[in-house]
Amino acid sequence: MKRILVPTDFSEHAEHALKAAAQIAKKNGSEIIILHMLELPHQTNDAIFGGVSIPETMLFMQKANEMLDKISQSSFLEGISITEVVKMDKPIHGITQIGKEQDIDLIVMGSHGSSGIEELLIGSNTEKVVRNSEIPVLVIKKDVPDFKVENIVFASDFTEETKKPFQKLLNFTKFFDAKIHLVSICTPNSFKPTHTAEKAIKDFASEFNLSNYSTNIYNDTNIEKGIINFSNSINADIIGMCTHGRTGFAHFFNGSISEGLVNHAVRPIVTLKI
Repeated sequence: MKRILVPTDFSEHAEHALKAAAQIAKKNGSEIIILHMLELPHQTNDAIFGGVSIPETMLFMQKANEMLDKISQSSFLEGISITEVVKMDKPIHGITQIGKEQDIDLIVMGSHGSSGIEELLIGSNTEKVVRNSEIPVLVIKKDVPDFKVENIVFASDFTEETKKPFQKLLNFTKFFDAKIHLVSICTPNSFKPTHTAEKAIKDFASEFNLSNYSTNIYNDTNIEKGIINFSNSINADIIGMCTHGRTGFAHFFNGSISEGLVNHAVRPIVTLKI
């Protein structure tokens, strides 16, 4: 993991993401690309793309570059190779494009809201990136002064379609030399006999060269609480999730991750597109 992309809107939440990215970069010698998407009013955009020079546009660009320069001088970024990018485009398209152009290994984004990442549910830029990015996205929901990755939870139904994103998560896990905890959540509405759940996880794990891992079956009243409570029980550092490009989170979460999990899971979440 050599290149980490951190989009910023200069908010407190974006700073939390940048601080987490900085800790990852220092530990592994990664480069950080800090990106600010400059989305100007439509009438200005039309004029710009029509080739007309507008003084206001230059002021916006200058101010954005000044703010990036200031951020890059932050003490927590000392010793890290930093690249600053200001791009004039719609956020989702620009972030995706930079991710491909710069050969990015990981995108780290902050989320708004003290109660969790509820903006993922209402069409925010973070949600759009999560749904569309082929690159793993690490969502940071609060300031994490000591960001470490020793235990990662992967809650799944362990179907065929989850194998490809799981491989991405496995690469992520190996990068941090972390232990991965495979867990099947059993609820009254999605009950599976223990032997059935155990076989599904065992068959799934057998297709990968796993060494530092555990298999688990966790019973709870619903899937969301099960993931949260299991993650708490092992003091997980990150929760891994699969997403669909069109419908959001995988069908394991009934088409969309519930607001309950989003509002109560304060741990970082890494999302991987199916």
